[in-house]
Amino acid sequence: MTRTLVASKSKTVTIGFDAPFCVIGERINPTGRKKLAAELEAGDFSTVETDALEQVACGAMVLDVNAGVVYNSNPNPNETEPPLMRRMIELVQGLVDVPLCIDSSVPAALETGLAVAEGRPLVNSVTGEEERLEAILPLVRKYDVPVVAISNDDTGISEDPEVRFAVARKIVERAADHGIPAHDIVVDPLVMPVGAMATAGRQVFTLVRRLREELGVNTTCGASNISFGLPHRHGINAAFLPMAITAGMTSAIMNPIRQVEMEAIKAANFLMNNDPNGAEWIRFARVLDAVEAGTPFPEAARAAQAAGGGRGGRRGGRRRSA
Repeated sequence: MTRTLVASKSKTVTIGFDAPFCVIGERINPTGRKKLAAELEAGDFSTVETDALEQVACGAMVLDVNAGVVYNSNPNPNETEPPLMRRMIELVQGLVDVPLCIDSSVPAALETGLAVAEGRPLVNSVTGEEERLEAILPLVRKYDVPVVAISNDDTGISEDPEVRFAVARKIVERAADHGIPAHDIVVDPLVMPVGAMATAGRQVFTLVRRLREELGVNTTCGASNISFGLPHRHGINAAFLPMAITAGMTSAIMNPIRQVEMEAIKAANFLMNNDPNGAEWIRFARVLDAVEAGTPFPEAARAAQAAGGGRGGRRGGRRRSA
């Protein structure tokens, strides 16, 4: 069974076919969040702190950290993003004990993040574009970390699933040339919006099965892409995620403070026999009971975490993949 190991100093998370579905919290990302972007440029990290603690309480197993703020005072991300990434990673890993996913399109920001991250973070991301392959794969090899591989290349994002599969294969093969094993590649096959492409769901389910069976890799996606532009998106997401899990998807970059999606994932883990004796479902059911009694989901989740002894922290050392 393919297992991708990511770790903080104190906690190791396994992304794998026989492991619970890995929820990667997406909220520490200023893209499309003008208020957060303005706060970060002003040196205000209060929302980052809140998002880190809340996402972990609600069930995030890994936190994505993106420092892609376009500064009004300096629009050059090669200068502004690396120091911001450093500060954000140091802050977040001081608050919570889950592994991090270092998310940037700027190679210098990725390397800065890798230099200060404790444990074994996930890198987000590499694509099939030649320039990106040559910039990112040596970093992945140097720091011995896993990487998200996005199935687009120099021709852009193809609507043809055969093309997206071929790009994924290319990345896996090029990674092998750098000494990076397939179990350290987590492929994002690119989920298209079902509102624009009626076959988007079926496409990605087929792709995930092929990626698992033919390339032996773990998979991820931006889960909310499937419902982009549609009303009542969370119901669609909550249906999509268990179906993707059944097809073999092993992680998703998503918003864990949405109760309906997290409920669907917890139930899917139980039904897939990745929740021994239903212990996690029973714990989560207590959170749902509190929500039914009128407590907001994030607040109920934080109370359950506190009652169970959950906390943030910084412990342990860099892990290596087996």
